[in-house]
Amino acid sequence: MNLYNLALTGMNAAQARLTVTGHNINNADTEGYNRQSVIVSTAGATGTTTGFYGRGVKVDSVMRAYDSFLYKQLVSSQSVGAQLVTYGEQLGQINNLLADRTVGVAPAIINFFDAVDAVASAPADPAARQELIGRAGNLVTQINEVSRFLDDQRNDVNVQIETTVAQINSYVVRISELNQQIAEAKAATTGQPPNDLYDQRDQLVTELNQLVKVNVMEQGDSFNISVGNGQVLLSGKSVFPLKAVVSSSDPTRVVVAYTAPTGEPGKTMTVELEDKVITGGKLGGLLQYRTESLDVLQNDLGRMAIGLALAFNAQHTQGVDLNGNPGGAFFNMTAPAGIANSKNAGTGVVTIAYGDIDQLTNADYEIVFDGANYTITREPAGTVVYLGDGSDLSGTPPRLIDGIQFNLSGAPVAGDKWLVQPTRHAARDLGLAITDPGAIAAADVAGGSANGNNALELAKLRTAKIMGRGTLSINEAFSQLVNTAGVQMQQISTASKAQANLIEQNLAAQQALSGVNLNEEYVYLMRYQEQFSAAARLIDVGSKVFDTLLGLR
Repeated sequence: MNLYNLALTGMNAAQARLTVTGHNINNADTEGYNRQSVIVSTAGATGTTTGFYGRGVKVDSVMRAYDSFLYKQLVSSQSVGAQLVTYGEQLGQINNLLADRTVGVAPAIINFFDAVDAVASAPADPAARQELIGRAGNLVTQINEVSRFLDDQRNDVNVQIETTVAQINSYVVRISELNQQIAEAKAATTGQPPNDLYDQRDQLVTELNQLVKVNVMEQGDSFNISVGNGQVLLSGKSVFPLKAVVSSSDPTRVVVAYTAPTGEPGKTMTVELEDKVITGGKLGGLLQYRTESLDVLQNDLGRMAIGLALAFNAQHTQGVDLNGNPGGAFFNMTAPAGIANSKNAGTGVVTIAYGDIDQLTNADYEIVFDGANYTITREPAGTVVYLGDGSDLSGTPPRLIDGIQFNLSGAPVAGDKWLVQPTRHAARDLGLAITDPGAIAAADVAGGSANGNNALELAKLRTAKIMGRGTLSINEAFSQLVNTAGVQMQQISTASKAQANLIEQNLAAQQALSGVNLNEEYVYLMRYQEQFSAAARLIDVGSKVFDTLLGLR
């Protein structure tokens, strides 16, 4: 009888709805779950001479409440948020170290020059001289300690990059596996959408974007994934993992790379990605922090150390000590050699010497030889500051570039590169050259060994604008470094708060469509229960009608 068929279709639809509603309730707090609903349609009707009589309802599919635009908007904002949080966490450690003006480098500079003033006032006093040696040693130690902290930060960033890259590769493999599971599930159900597998894959992509911003392109039921400037991580069933490798230009730096074919059968090569092409997520935050903050602050600290050492040494050598001997170097400071790229094929060597500290910047320099000429580029700005064969750099007087003398020698070949970091490790390498209080050259040559005229000139270095093209004293150079860290921290903190608000708004919009509202689900549960009961009543009615018909016989 048609009543029985109507009852069965109604009960099946109600049961399907009850099942999906129960699934929604159970997964209300499941991360990444999208609310599901049963899609039904009429089962059609049977035509008769007295009209068309419906055949009930049929279940077509189970669909999830999903909007790709809202999802991508949320994931993108979360990726930017993760980058800002990571950047802020790293920078906060430096800011906390530098912000305290009662300890560390800033008070050590003040105490050091106070001791210089004391020697200038009493040049023959052994206690004043000993105090100057002690405070100079403390200043060197404080500068060394800050540099050591920054080196530790650099090593920690390297470790975190390696760990994050491994996590990224793991996520890509799991997404690839879900691509396959989705394809198999759809094939087994004649094209029905495996919603829970879709949710799981979307959640993995969400979590992957917390590590690095990826681009997702849907191809049928599969996700293809790329990163940066289009480097493919997943295409079809093929996974192309990233690598964390030591930079060929800087052995202290771990960079992100990938493997590419060389064009020769069976041979591959490692291609390093520029830091700036990796954005979003934890990895983007680490790379941005290293480039925009750690490199800059460590170079600034080194520049200050160079200014202190060379300016003080230059004046100290103008005087004589207690024994009438000419003053020697007060601080130890050596210029670093250029770092040859690990892929260099020639024997070229780059060395530098400090010339005019007033012109010294906090930049690094890349030198490239094309077979005939050298190109020197100021980094990270990418400004070319020299192009030539190098012969004009070592004249008399030598040609200076940003206060640095570049010496190019050896036998390089085309394509060879060098990295010069004039200030990067200067604070680490700063040392005290004298330990004998009597070796302090407080006197000038004309006045004899007991006067304090040269010490007076040394004391003037406290406020002398010897750095930053005549704009900074030694103390101001360090204050500028501290302020740079503070301003960057404030900018990151403000941006992070604004991004958190944006994430909250995007999440609310996405959840309004896709989230499970338990109150609504309870209402649906009661409604579908009543539908099931009503459909079941049709069977009872059909039985009574059938019994009546049998009784008429």
